Amino acid sequence: LAKRTGISQPMISSIERGLQDPRYSTLERIFRACDLELDVVNVAGGGVDRTQFMSTLPLTPEERLRRSVVATRAINALVRNARRVR
Repeated sequence: LAKRTGISQPMISSIERGLQDPRYSTLERIFRACDLELDVVNVAGGGVDRTQFMSTLPLTPEERLRRSVVATRAINALVRNARRVR
């Protein structure tokens, strides 16, 4: 692969082991050497679970803040209880 891409073997090894985060152009050279195509696709909202906030959209800012305060207090109580259990 190093010979086909013109990328040094140590760099190829680092990429394979996840030690290097290669540039797009480097990945493109590797893919071409393997007779593959590299396409970048923009995924709108990738990693966002919209169901988690859709129900709060109709709420007023005050209602959202109130819910946030209640949730924060519940989380703080859980943390306090977890510390006691240790």
